[in-house]
Amino acid sequence: MNVLVWYKRDLRVADHPALTLAASIGPVFPLYIVEPDYWAQRDTSARQWEFVAEALAGLRRDLADAGAPLVVRVGDALEVLTRMCRQNAITRIVSHEEIGNDWTFARDKRVKAWARAAGIDWVELQQCGVSRGGRGRAGWAGRRNAFAATPALVVPAIAGVAGVEPGIIPPARALRLADDPCPHRQTGGRAPAEALLASFLDQRGLAYRRGMSSPIGGERACSRLSPYLAVGVMSGRMVEQTVAQRLEEKPGAGWAPNLRSFESRLAWRDHFTQKLEDEPALEWRALHRAAGNLPGREAAGARMDAWVRGETGLPFLDACMRYLNASGWLNFRARAMVVSVACYHLWLDWRVVGHVMARRFTDYDPGIHWPQIQMQSGMSGINQLRVYNPVKQGLEQDPTGVFTRRWVPELAHVPDGFLQMPWKWPSAHDLGRRYPEPIVDLTSAARAAKDAIGGLRKAAEYRGDAAQIVARHASPDRDARFVNDRQARRRVAVAAPVAQLSWDL
Repeated sequence: MNVLVWYKRDLRVADHPALTLAASIGPVFPLYIVEPDYWAQRDTSARQWEFVAEALAGLRRDLADAGAPLVVRVGDALEVLTRMCRQNAITRIVSHEEIGNDWTFARDKRVKAWARAAGIDWVELQQCGVSRGGRGRAGWAGRRNAFAATPALVVPAIAGVAGVEPGIIPPARALRLADDPCPHRQTGGRAPAEALLASFLDQRGLAYRRGMSSPIGGERACSRLSPYLAVGVMSGRMVEQTVAQRLEEKPGAGWAPNLRSFESRLAWRDHFTQKLEDEPALEWRALHRAAGNLPGREAAGARMDAWVRGETGLPFLDACMRYLNASGWLNFRARAMVVSVACYHLWLDWRVVGHVMARRFTDYDPGIHWPQIQMQSGMSGINQLRVYNPVKQGLEQDPTGVFTRRWVPELAHVPDGFLQMPWKWPSAHDLGRRYPEPIVDLTSAARAAKDAIGGLRKAAEYRGDAAQIVARHASPDRDARFVNDRQARRRVAVAAPVAQLSWDL
């Protein structure tokens, strides 16, 4: 019996439950469908596709070595699957459960209905610590840790389906994706991912905790595995077990706290992805409903354009946005800061901010992204309002101005003491039109945002809402459900320092 393995966000051959199961049944037909309608969504971009295309090229080589070259087709998933199953005598499809955006969820529902009607057996398997089926958070941490502890699967022996044209991996222009220059983007594929993991565990990881907060230190100290995990070039389980093996080797002074901190972030990835699996509306509906409907937020206009381009007149913020535009990556604190300023100080619509950031992240993963966007914009209703001051962040994270001057060269000659506040520099007139004045007063804008969102939390009905939200989204280290808002606030205060570091590894 020929078995079709439908590849989506799982572009690997090792620790691939779907491939392993298919190989045990019969000849394998590995298929990746390039869906133009998906790549036309608001959270997709050319830089993402180019990274995926590189990963697909590597996957094709790995599958060919295993005995079944990857088949690539372009079109609507339902139409492609119908044609491939008919042409290759396929009555069984195996894939992994995909926790993607609302578009992929709707597509999977269409495919499921078609498979049922056509007599196709479609089996979906779990590939990470996220569980499907609405079982709630009670016992979730135990289930997740049990999955992570199960030995990673080796590459199976595969017999391929003969006589199938593999097809081309199309360039971004063939998908009509907008020009998206990203000169410092990471390269997709297994080889660069494995090299990064090796260098992190051998050298770079020793500075993980110390360097992660700064975009300067974070570029090297962070694992930089996030885009590879996002598209499944590596499984989180395989990475976690490799880290555990490194710890068993007792690598030396300082390594254990850094690697254990990294391990916790891998667990938090599953925790946040579970949030989106349990509540798909996080992509467009605020958990704190009233906060999501506050008036006056700008979805398009001068403030939005300035923020996107990195021309707000706030140097560290602008440097981070320009760096993101050029690299497709930012360390967590910088990600949180640019979202915070956008949604609080600039009062931009959190959904539009989320889509802008999604398109720029090479490591965009809906399950991580949307819960974090809600948290950093004050839409979660339970977390503390994190109103980052970009001047303070610049002074703390870039004290010598190396990062800011590199990405905002208009300010290269501004003295250190005024670099993050050039409007206070006595010679600020020398900047002329090279660099704008701040488009917003930070103090008054922050106060107005806190008053607007914070005021909602004083309402009597908020207390019950907060307790319900925490009960649905409790952290992985404690499964207790909270019965009143005081407990909810206490739990959030404990979880916040760890939770805020899960967006990026």
